[in-house]
Amino acid sequence: MRAEEIIKLLEEQFPPSLAMDWDNSGLQVGSRKTEVKKVLVALDATQKVVDHCVEAGIDLLVTHHPLMLDGLRKVNEDTMYGRKILAMAGAGMVHYAMHTNYDVAKMAELAEHALNLTNCTPLEVTGVDADGNAYGIGSVGELPERMSAKACCAYVKEAFGLTHVQLFGEPDTDVKRMAVCPGSGGKELMEEALKSGADIYLTGDVGHHTGLDAQDQGLTVIDAGHFGIEKIYIAQVMALLRQHFPELLAEAVYQEPFVTL
Repeated sequence: MRAEEIIKLLEEQFPPSLAMDWDNSGLQVGSRKTEVKKVLVALDATQKVVDHCVEAGIDLLVTHHPLMLDGLRKVNEDTMYGRKILAMAGAGMVHYAMHTNYDVAKMAELAEHALNLTNCTPLEVTGVDADGNAYGIGSVGELPERMSAKACCAYVKEAFGLTHVQLFGEPDTDVKRMAVCPGSGGKELMEEALKSGADIYLTGDVGHHTGLDAQDQGLTVIDAGHFGIEKIYIAQVMALLRQHFPELLAEAVYQEPFVTL
């Protein structure tokens, strides 16, 4: 089959129109007409992932994060992005990314399900559908039961298969209402979590001052890492591809961005 058949399904499930204006989702490298037999799903198109794709004869790489968000003035072996693009193009590969459109269409739902949150609403509203229902980035809902922040950390680790998280706040703080933003829920979304009346905010990439400022305003924060939560993307996309295209040879790469020593 051609890449365009797979991309058509992905765009039906996760419409590009849902992406934020600053985003760069969609076809990153290659042609939609490329014949595809082998697919790899990953969170990022790192050099290690790209090299593996070339060596394994992967035809289509599907990632969550785009290859780049900023513009590129040159494509050559002297730059990081240039080396990746040349390697993929040289191998006849296609690279397709679903970023904030996936965040809006599916990521929040997956996080809600993993955490068993109820009475959920979007953390940051980005639009309204034809039925008048708001949609957006992240989610705010109720945990299954009231618990301490320390117990909530253990709950999050079990839900996402994590070995550790970071807590900004007092471990014995009582929490029930949770805001969650998989990935990087920076200062702007921290403000949305505060407005939502959440007791605790689960996200990744929390900066030192952002975490301290949240505490000073009465919001407890769990930093589970950018990859820690967003890796749920990989399993969901793999399942979707295997359901609709069982003839494809599909594999996944779960590449932790760093190790804790």
